[in-house]
Amino acid sequence: MITISMIVGTVLIFLLMTKLYGRFSTPFLFPVLTATILIIFLLKLFSFSYETYMSGAKWVDAMLGPAVVSMAYPLYTQRTIIKRNFTTILTSVTVAMLSGLVSIIIFAKLLNLKNDFLLSLLPKSITTPVAMRISGAIGGIPSLTAVFVIVAGIAGALLGPFIFKICRIEKSISRGISMGSASHGFGVSKLSEYGEQAMSMGSVSMTLSAIIGAFVCPVVALLFQ
Repeated sequence: MITISMIVGTVLIFLLMTKLYGRFSTPFLFPVLTATILIIFLLKLFSFSYETYMSGAKWVDAMLGPAVVSMAYPLYTQRTIIKRNFTTILTSVTVAMLSGLVSIIIFAKLLNLKNDFLLSLLPKSITTPVAMRISGAIGGIPSLTAVFVIVAGIAGALLGPFIFKICRIEKSISRGISMGSASHGFGVSKLSEYGEQAMSMGSVSMTLSAIIGAFVCPVVALLFQ
């Protein structure tokens, strides 16, 4: 009974937050963020452990794989545009990855962060499963990396629309590459609001970020150990 309650509760809360977001369309009511906060609040309020919650929510979590695979459909429908702009996409994602790594190193050095914190931060702009594996391989803390990835994703989804507006970024390709490179799955989810083309570019950028990051992060880690 608890298992079913957790599944139904999670889905209902997300649907409720989605409806709220549709009515008051502000980035700070992004459903993934508000649903997460509300679920944590309710778990603490009713003293449910994480293990109890995941006894049901694990089935929702299991849908992450199929959800990622489903992103292949917009990639297929936008394949002509992707082929035409592939060099631009690849160059942009590579620059985004390198600039992100440099900013992390500068940030970590200014704050005198421990080396394991620095190594855990390096893969923050890569999708969670890949980021955790990279973190473990280079001497970071995978669970900590997962937290950094989530923070980066939510921050990108929240701040992305403001950056688009301030910098007058209106092209779907530019929006997709920037959000997909910086905020992985969260960013791609947000890009669905900007149309299929933007979401496709975000999916490509997220995938390329994971591939490029898998090669670049270990090299950067070796240079700063």
